Amino acid sequence: MKEKFGALSGRLDEATLRIWAAVEARALGRGGVTAVANASGLSRTTIHAGLRELASLSSDEAATTGGHARVRARGGGCKRLSIKDPTLLRDLDALVEPSARGDPQSPLRWTCKSTPHLAKELPAKGHTVSQRSVCDLPGQLGYSLQGTRMTREGGHPADCDAQCAHIRAMVAQYQGTDEPVISVDTKKKELIGGFKNAGREWQPKGMPEPVRVYDVIDPTLGKVAPYGVYDIAAKQGWVSVGITHDTAEFAVETIRRWWREMGRPLYPQARRLLITADCGGSNGDRVRLWRFALQLADELDMTMQVCHRPPGTGKWNKIEHRMFCQITRNWRGRPLCSREVVVNLIGGTTTDKGLRIHAELDDNDYPAGVKVSDAALADLALERDDFHGEWNYRLNPCRIRS
Repeated sequence: MKEKFGALSGRLDEATLRIWAAVEARALGRGGVTAVANASGLSRTTIHAGLRELASLSSDEAATTGGHARVRARGGGCKRLSIKDPTLLRDLDALVEPSARGDPQSPLRWTCKSTPHLAKELPAKGHTVSQRSVCDLPGQLGYSLQGTRMTREGGHPADCDAQCAHIRAMVAQYQGTDEPVISVDTKKKELIGGFKNAGREWQPKGMPEPVRVYDVIDPTLGKVAPYGVYDIAAKQGWVSVGITHDTAEFAVETIRRWWREMGRPLYPQARRLLITADCGGSNGDRVRLWRFALQLADELDMTMQVCHRPPGTGKWNKIEHRMFCQITRNWRGRPLCSREVVVNLIGGTTTDKGLRIHAELDDNDYPAGVKVSDAALADLALERDDFHGEWNYRLNPCRIRS
């Protein structure tokens, strides 16, 4: 205490010294006033006066002055630039938001409106201002640094809400009879090799894992296309890691493998399968090969009911936010050096909610550009629903068709 007082007493004015002594006394509790008086040489009366000042200090004054006695009179100090230069804020506003202020010829119309750029343009308009001051001025106009926000969903197809309600009703119907419901989609294609993978992972300090500078595809390793099947009720998933093209044949082959290894043991009595899918990609509602390949119903001896989500609503497909996002989280910050690494990282993905995923490599060749003729399409056991038959249809086994 004596050392503190010796170091500070010569540098504090009377009011600050009194408040400091009162703070120390209050912190010590019972007997604190006597201890501080003995150590500092201040009288007990002075310390008690400081305690009264602390008690009477209003919250507004504390917020304004930081809890310290005001030294500078109110209104003292340099005047604000916006007061000394009345047109400064107006010209700055025109530079920051020219489209709203009617100045389409602004020199910053097509450039990054950073503080260095603003500080260079304002002197050209007759203002004397530093870059540091420019950092504070936009806030006085109600501006703040912001990114973009994804709120526009684009086109809203007719009966979009009704289709989503139809899918919910179909899912409830199938689950009510203990029949399988799956969500399918393709995950983003991934380059194989020592490439950067977004995210961070624990590493020894100063030893980040080295990766390639440029994302140029390795002609030997190529890329992979993970296609997933997510069982909504069982919270289980299957991912086939393809090495050629993401085609409808590849998608249906993934469904076939999921059913043989995971679906049939869980639903031995099932005679129907509900597939919820997006409207685009290899399982799109207009892809002929998708419907042709789904005559897999003959092989599995079960009806394949398909419900497509309306265009622009694919992010609400269950597989996206219940399985794919967990896979991305599991391999964050790790370069996908080989196909085996991809398969192991996908298969090692789990959650506290009980998610379990089986992954395997599908090294079959799926050629692109396969055409399905009108005659082959007409020969399918395809039945369209009354409500938006282009989105809702079923492939029956041939025995049902006959």
